[in-house]
Amino acid sequence: MSFTDWMNSKVEKLDWMDIGLVKLLVFAFALMIAKFWSGILALEWYWYAVIFVLAAIRPIYKAYFK
Repeated sequence: MSFTDWMNSKVEKLDWMDIGLVKLLVFAFALMIAKFWSGILALEWYWYAVIFVLAAIRPIYKAYFK
């Protein structure tokens, strides 16, 4: 069993509330990183837009085009 198969078997056990809590966890972790490393908040706004677009390409492709 590969790591991917093992992880998929674990994720299948989660319901919508668990997925929502994981999203909240990631959001809170990102805020904590921004709080501890203030230099990350000094970037210009377009860098955040570039990161957003790059991070969104694969999920949008898989959701709408596959």
